[in-house]
Amino acid sequence: MTIPETSKTGNSSSLPSVFAVSNIKNHVSITLGMDNDQYRLWVALFTNYAKANRVLHHIIDPKQKAPKPKTDEEQELWDTIDATVLQWIYATISTDLLQIVVEDDSTAMECWDRIRDIFQDNQHSRAVTLEQEFSHTMLAYFSNASAYCQRLKNLADQLKNVGSPVSDSRVVLQLVSGLTDAYHGVGTIIRQASPLPPFYRARSMLTLEEAGFTK
Repeated sequence: MTIPETSKTGNSSSLPSVFAVSNIKNHVSITLGMDNDQYRLWVALFTNYAKANRVLHHIIDPKQKAPKPKTDEEQELWDTIDATVLQWIYATISTDLLQIVVEDDSTAMECWDRIRDIFQDNQHSRAVTLEQEFSHTMLAYFSNASAYCQRLKNLADQLKNVGSPVSDSRVVLQLVSGLTDAYHGVGTIIRQASPLPPFYRARSMLTLEEAGFTK
């Protein structure tokens, strides 16, 4: 049976490293909730840490399933490790999400799959909503260019998190299309550049232009 790597003490009875984790939030630093778009980031952090502790097979079905425990002792160890990974999941999701996915006698993989299904079902509707907001974001709605640029960047990040990434060039073009008349000059420079400047540079050009308005 595949079990996590034990601590390097030279003692064959050493506990698997998974049991040494005192606070999973030190390693999975975000709390996944129903109302945020951080599922992909949460998955990346969680699976990386599970892999580091050699318990990834408790949440993601490998191509070849690990052999079933052959003895009562192996089964007890497997169940204990699985319960620990399940506790990691519970500790890194919001109370609202926890109330939806928690079930009696659930394995870590069953809980993992329920969370995956919830967010995959939500992805398409979230992507449509975010895409509409991204396409209609304009500078006139914001107090300054920095806030405008930050909102576009946040929306682009959220679209990526729901599986609908937008290219850096498209973010720049959306930034230019939403400018007010006061920024017409710098907008034309950005639009006509070949190749288009990266988003961070276009943002700097806008903020410099805005700073010049007050002089």
